[in-house]
Order: sequence, then C-alpha cells, then structure tokens
Amino acid sequence: MIHDCIQVTNHYNYTNTPLFHTSPSVEMVSASPTAPKDDYAEEPSSKGAAIKHSKWWYSAFHNVTAMVGAGVLSLPYAMAYLGWGPGTFVMVLSWCITLYTLWQMVELHESVPGTRFDRYHELGQYAFGPKLGLWIVLPQQLIVQIGCDIVYIVTGGKCLKKFFEIACSNCTRLRQSYWICIFGSIQFFLSQLPNLKSVAFVSLAAAIMSLSYSTISWVACLSRGPVPNVSYAYKKTSPADSMFRAFNALGEISFAYAGHGVVLEIQATIPSTPEKPSKIPMWKGAVVAYFITAVCYFPTALVGYWTFGQDVEDNLLLALRRPDWLIAAANLMVVIHVIGSYQVYAMPVFDMIEMVLVKKFKLPPGITLRLIARSAYVAFTLFIGVTFPFFGDLLGFFGGFAFAPNSYFLPCIIWLAIKKPRRFSLSWIVNWACIFMGLFIMFASTIGGFRNIVMDASTYQFYS
Repeated sequence: MIHDCIQVTNHYNYTNTPLFHTSPSVEMVSASPTAPKDDYAEEPSSKGAAIKHSKWWYSAFHNVTAMVGAGVLSLPYAMAYLGWGPGTFVMVLSWCITLYTLWQMVELHESVPGTRFDRYHELGQYAFGPKLGLWIVLPQQLIVQIGCDIVYIVTGGKCLKKFFEIACSNCTRLRQSYWICIFGSIQFFLSQLPNLKSVAFVSLAAAIMSLSYSTISWVACLSRGPVPNVSYAYKKTSPADSMFRAFNALGEISFAYAGHGVVLEIQATIPSTPEKPSKIPMWKGAVVAYFITAVCYFPTALVGYWTFGQDVEDNLLLALRRPDWLIAAANLMVVIHVIGSYQVYAMPVFDMIEMVLVKKFKLPPGITLRLIARSAYVAFTLFIGVTFPFFGDLLGFFGGFAFAPNSYFLPCIIWLAIKKPRRFSLSWIVNWACIFMGLFIMFASTIGGFRNIVMDASTYQFYS
C-alpha cells in the first residue's frame, strides 16, 4: 500500500520541491513521473521559488532543532551505566560516525545531475529500487518520527510538572499523567497549522532553547560540585540487569544523534546552481550545528555524571534543585523546545496520513480531514506517552530500533550501493566499520530498552 500511495521514480526532478507540501494530499497524489528537466531548472511557481531561498544558517538551526533534543538530558544517566572510559569513547565515536554519515547524505542529495533527492525514502528508492527502497527506509523514518513525538510528549509533561512545582511550591500537586495531557493539548492546536513553514519561528526558538537549557544544566552541576559520597562505580545491580542497562545506555546515546531523518528535507529548501550546489551551504550549516551539538552534549554528559555519579536520574534537570529560579527556567526552556521539535517530526507524518486517506480511501482534502487525522495522531502519541512514561527506557528502545539505522549505518549502505567504492579501499573499510558498529548498537539497545520497559512497567502504577 505504501508503494501504491507514494509514486517516486529515479527520474523526478526535485529541484524546487518544498520542505513540506502546503496541501500534501493533493500534490503528492497528483504527482507522476516526468522526464528530467535541464539541470537546476527554475520552478515557475512562486511558492516553490520563495521556499528555495534558504541560507546556510537555516541548515544550522534546523539541524540543531532536529538533533539537540531532550536526549541530551539522559546522557549523564547513560554514563552511569557505561562508566567514564567506555561512556566517553561511545559518545566521541557516535559524534564522529554520525557527522560522517550526515556528510554522506549531503553529498548524495544531488548525486544524480539535475535531480535532487528531497526525501530519505527517495534516496533509498534510487539505491535499492522503487519497492525495496521504500520498504527499507520509510518504516524506519516513521518509527523515528513517531518515537520522537512520544518521547517529547513525556519530556514536555515531566518538565512542565517540574516547572510549576518550583514556581508555585504551595499549589496543589497534580499527577504526572495530567501534566503530560496538558502538554499534549498544546500539540492538538499546533498540529492544525498547515505546514512546517508555519511554525518556523518555533523551530528557531527551539534551537535557542536547546543550547540554553543544556548550558544551564552543566553549569548548575559545575557550580554545586559533586554530591556527598558521590560514587563513580557501576550501579549495584545483578549482572544481567547491568548488561541490559548498559545496552539501553547505548540506545540513549544513539537517540541523541537523531537528526538524519530530516537532513534531506532541510537541504531541499536551499537553492542550488552548478556554480554553487546546495551541498556547500548545507554542509557549512551542518558543521556549525555539530559544533553546537558538541558544546551541548559533552559538558552535559561529563559534568552531570561528575556531579551525581551513579545516582544521577534519567533526566538531569529533575535531579537539580538549586537555584530554584534557574532550574525552573531551564525546565520551561525544555518545554518550549519540545513543543517545536514535536511539530518538526510530526509534519511529515501528517503529510503521509492525509495522503493515504485521500488516495486510498477517497476522502476529500480540507480542514475537516486535517482536524480528524492530525488530532488522531496526537491522541495516539499522547496515549502511549501517558501509559509508558519511562523516559530513559523509551530513549534506549527507540534509539536502537530506529535512530541507529537512520543515523549510523543506513547512509553507509546507500553510499556503498550508489558510489560503489573499490573493495578494501579506505572508503569501503570505513563504511563497513560504521555498518557493523551501528548494527551492534541497534540490536543491543533495542533488546535492552524493551527489556527495561517491561521490567519497569511491572512495578509502575499506571496513570499516576
């Protein structure tokens, strides 16, 4: 059914495809294969031309918004199960691998002259064929987007609860599930905006907020110093539990490097000419974004673990208490950030749902369809988030099951399929090394995350 609904061939000219369609249901259904136009042909539509004016800094802040998310707050918790040496090594290795795979995607965006692969699944179809490529890439993308939204629902509710408890210590305490529902209600309203362009200001604010609350987190930890009797030994649990928790920690780290699912969509908004292809400003923005990512991730992980040791919580901000006003502000920044990030990952899913409803079920596009379809999606993610609000376990499970393939090794497989580097060359060796590393992280963290969700759910009072 997916293949019937999305008609994509190797001969589409994507030079002026917008980031997300204003009316995705109509435009995608009416798409049909056409012969490629001249390289870098100009789109006569004013809408397409207007959207194609993005600069390198657009790439920077959208990549920061997509990547630096709530996962940064769990990095000290991952360090507690991996330890100083292995934890630091995995973080540095993940940063290097994902920067390399991001570079591959930027390069592959215009690997065919005159054609721009503006969606991850389009690139997969070119590499593996129309049907196989779609089934390899699209389910992974959907899991990434839906998984992110579930985690952001949980994160937004927990941080909103923490903010109000600090800001109004004498107020009546509400259940955590209520706060998650309050946060979810915000998404019901924002989801009715037509496309990502409508929430661009929220995306910019989210990028600023992510840098701000990450900085506040590690600065607050640094200022307070280690807690009394801090211990950096591994958590005292059974050998089996320690192994599964360590596997889950790998998934938490891979979840933190989660921006690859929207890289091509971001690059699609940047103009391209033979003299200055889009990969030049896109890569410039990506490098800036990865520098900001390092500034956010490494101090937060290392200083947070240094402060709390093995007793650190899975959300660093929840462990901090003083100063009250600063911790409250940081939690509010997280809320603002995940409000925007939820929409960044939800908009492509909205496009998919509406397109399927129009093409397969012959429903008329319009406000009514948008209201019902998008509200149903938000309600689904809200239900899962309220039912299983295990922040660290969710990060580990989704980090391994979906984010590791998208960010660690799928770009390498596509690179090998398209570029075909000589066997045992440096490029061939590096790509296969990334593939094996990514596969290990995927299987280990998926098993660890799922097992931990089951274990924690057995002792958790639901909807508390």
